[in-house]
Amino acid sequence: MEVENIGVIGAGQMGAGIAQVCAAIDKKVILCDIKEEFVENGMNTINRNLSRNVSKERIEQEDVNRTLSNISTTLKNEDLDDCDIIIEAIIEDVDIKSVLFDKLGKICKHDTILASNTSSIPIGILAEASGRPEKVVGMHFMNPVPIMKLVEVIRAKSTNDDTFDTIFKLAEDLNKVPVLVNDFPGFVSNRILLPMLNEAMFCVMEGVAEPEAIDIVMKLGMGHPMGPLRLADFIGLDTCLAIMEVLHHDMNDDKYRPCPLLKEMVMEGKLGNKTGEGFYKY
Repeated sequence: MEVENIGVIGAGQMGAGIAQVCAAIDKKVILCDIKEEFVENGMNTINRNLSRNVSKERIEQEDVNRTLSNISTTLKNEDLDDCDIIIEAIIEDVDIKSVLFDKLGKICKHDTILASNTSSIPIGILAEASGRPEKVVGMHFMNPVPIMKLVEVIRAKSTNDDTFDTIFKLAEDLNKVPVLVNDFPGFVSNRILLPMLNEAMFCVMEGVAEPEAIDIVMKLGMGHPMGPLRLADFIGLDTCLAIMEVLHHDMNDDKYRPCPLLKEMVMEGKLGNKTGEGFYKY
């Protein structure tokens, strides 16, 4: 399948990054969100990313102009009806995502591929909601999208070969490294990563050590480039909680129980870097 037009739903950090990398390889991209301010914030994020690359002499100004010219914006999902692929990058909530996939399945042309950037929700649930399960696949980018190479391509039982092959090739065209992952809660990356972050939070809650000490142990002792608590702040503590809740519910195993401190911090609005305070202050 030839891919020319790509829709991206959700103009947050992940959606903006996905739109940027797709537009940079001359795909026509429509970036969609529910409020004008969200779309504007997404475009501002893309502009900052591109300007930073110019200042570091990674790209030229003409590359910036070309990339931006490939992106249009909208507040209406219906404007994506002629896209070859739509990549969903909205809030990590299975009910909200399912409603969206149901709508997209009805408004898009019959051969449109629907991909989800979900970090934990089983693709099969979204495939069923879409009414076109063979055309649904997971495309889980890592954050920050323009920098990180990995893309987990999650194949549900219903995903057909053309859908999988098209998304796998798109990831390669984006200069990413796609990896086949079967459809299980949390996939590979977050099934391994999030319990580690969660356990670091238990260490804080139980007074084993302060956040900075825990991060130093993991950086210097285990060779991690970033400590787990700093990473959790960067991901967003609300996102961490959402993923842990999916793992706990779907795996039915208390080893995935979200740390009570994590729940408390999310309730208090301490979500990490994006709110100015999490395990660290920003």
